[in-house]
Amino acid sequence: MEESNSFVKFENEIELLNASNLPPYIGSPNDDVSMPIVSVTDLKKSYLSPNGRQELILDVPTFELQEKKQVAMRGSSGSGKTTFLHLIAGIIRPEEGKIVVDGQTISSLQEHQRDLLRAGKIGYIFQSFNLLKGFSCLENVRMAMEINGVMDHGRALELLESVGLADRKNHLPGQLSIGQQQRVAIARALVNQPKVVLADEPTGNLDPSNTDYALTLLRSLCEEWGSSLILVSHDPRVIEQFDDPIDWEELNQVQVNHSVA
Repeated sequence: MEESNSFVKFENEIELLNASNLPPYIGSPNDDVSMPIVSVTDLKKSYLSPNGRQELILDVPTFELQEKKQVAMRGSSGSGKTTFLHLIAGIIRPEEGKIVVDGQTISSLQEHQRDLLRAGKIGYIFQSFNLLKGFSCLENVRMAMEINGVMDHGRALELLESVGLADRKNHLPGQLSIGQQQRVAIARALVNQPKVVLADEPTGNLDPSNTDYALTLLRSLCEEWGSSLILVSHDPRVIEQFDDPIDWEELNQVQVNHSVA
């Protein structure tokens, strides 16, 4: 039933792509080429606490990511890093603030418009991979393309070859190792050549050897295809591989006293 519901949602998103248009790009022909690919201003998000009170758990005054830049954010588990990525991706909406992704003010879009923008411009890598268990590696990658209105079997195969899984294209996720599942997730996130890749603890379930391999693969593919990267992690082994990592607890002005997803 879960796989059936996922496939129905996938088909509905394709229909939305054909029936709905995003608002126009907010820039102009004279824009500075150094315009950030992601811009956040006065961003705030609250959640309802168990005692029924709204508690502010995210307060980011300003954040910018330049095109083709790769940055890592370090921070403890439960400090709101995932919430920040979900806001940038348009999965959830803020109470206050502005989020601009490649010239589109995503924070002001309707849900289906945010879905379309995410499909075309944002690649998301989940810690738990979120592969559809009833579909092959190739089908998982192709679905990401089809949601974006693209049918390119050859490119899907090329991505699987790039991550070393062309010989397992017909395998189901359950027939793969954890490291191989993560590589499928990387291929899926990059198949539409997104402007931005958001990686949420992408190596959290991997051993040290697979961590190094997956991280090198992700960064090299982002560089090859010109995708910017925001990676969040609490693993020093991951963070030390980036220049000038961002301290999440300094970026987020809220003093978090409880666990937040």
